[in-house]
Amino acid sequence: MNAQNEQIVAMKVSIFGREYPVSCPAGEENALLHSAKFVDTEMRKVRESGKVIGSDRIAVMVSLNIAHELLVLRHHQNNDSPVDTSAADTKTDSQSRARIDAMNQQIDARLEQFQQYLPK
Repeated sequence: MNAQNEQIVAMKVSIFGREYPVSCPAGEENALLHSAKFVDTEMRKVRESGKVIGSDRIAVMVSLNIAHELLVLRHHQNNDSPVDTSAADTKTDSQSRARIDAMNQQIDARLEQFQQYLPK
């Protein structure tokens, strides 16, 4: 089907207690709902861990975690090597977690810095 002729469906998804209007190609509604449910579940896990407070920060952490998982999967798909990479994966995962933690600290600092400008 030509992209110009593709129908777009307007929907609402619920993530972390809020509804968001979104659009998706016709026929992709279930995939969108599953994606929203996945993001909602991951955000709730992060909140329940107690390590991150604030929905904006939780959303950023979940986004970083999902992006990391996607990049790792892409890397594994592009490397058809039968070599056991579990030790390398552990090192990479640990390094990635450390970078994510550092980014989270920077985000926290910036959010605290700009909270004075937010209406109360």
